Amino acid sequence: MENAPFRADLAEGPESVRAVWRRGRDGCRIRVVLWPAEGGKGSVLLFSGRTEYAEKYGRVARDLNGAGYAVATVDWRGQGFSDRLTDDARLGHVATFRDFQMDVAELVSTARADGLPEPWFLLAHSMGGCIGLRSLIEGLPVRKAVFSAPMWGFKMPFFIWPVAIVLPHLLGPLGIERRYVPGSGPGNYVTETRFDTNLLTCDQETFAHMAHQLTEEPGLVLGGPSTGWVGSAIAEHRWLARMPRPELPVLTALGSDERVVSTSAIHRMHVSWPSARLCIIEGARHEVMMEVPATRTRFMTDALQFLDADQTADAAVRGAWQASS
Repeated sequence: MENAPFRADLAEGPESVRAVWRRGRDGCRIRVVLWPAEGGKGSVLLFSGRTEYAEKYGRVARDLNGAGYAVATVDWRGQGFSDRLTDDARLGHVATFRDFQMDVAELVSTARADGLPEPWFLLAHSMGGCIGLRSLIEGLPVRKAVFSAPMWGFKMPFFIWPVAIVLPHLLGPLGIERRYVPGSGPGNYVTETRFDTNLLTCDQETFAHMAHQLTEEPGLVLGGPSTGWVGSAIAEHRWLARMPRPELPVLTALGSDERVVSTSAIHRMHVSWPSARLCIIEGARHEVMMEVPATRTRFMTDALQFLDADQTADAAVRGAWQASS
């Protein structure tokens, strides 16, 4: 595997890190990043959100490594250092959300080739929660999953829903899949938003850290989503809502001050999901892993206790994924 670039100076993560290029089945070049753990008791597959990249999770990887877990993550197609999918590198676009599963396959293949210790677990934030739920349904070989503010729906007024439902069917004929969704553009939210009005975190140092990363490495910057991305996301949300819930243990963390993703969609998802537990974190915004120190500590403590609790491995799930990969 060919080595890929990684900004360790910006990540502030574990010293031992490896970044490699992988090619999806369609030829798209994907960056996979691994933080191994010597004698680790397991591994965490970290699914990041929209506009994000491996370096953003350096501090999270440091916490997980400190608890004995190796970490593997991927820059989704169209963002981070992975191939951008349009001539406008700032446009967040994907043809269909199902394409992200090709990136998941490369992440799993790389983690397996590097011998990351089992059992494996999923930690997925925001858009990564949307991608991760489909991965679980399709047999991702993990024992448990932790979701952080998963994007299982968009926060939008009730009167917009009729438009949202028909939007995916209109994009093709109108030929506007690769245009910025109205109201967005090439600017990045973190670099163009003041801390006192941001919806991501209450922690000023963390917000400044994220902005510093993008200022120092413009190649990681991503702007607004395309209309195609939005239409495909809506279609994916509707598909996920119809599917049977995975039976493995799940912990979902949601900030009480969440204003980015749909909180009602998250609550609805948990109504008929007996193996899942929803935890509301008071005062937290969208980025519960990047909140004020007390909130970060609470999230990591709860998540690690959940991962560490004894559970029988699901060998059938692992075998099904291996057969389909």
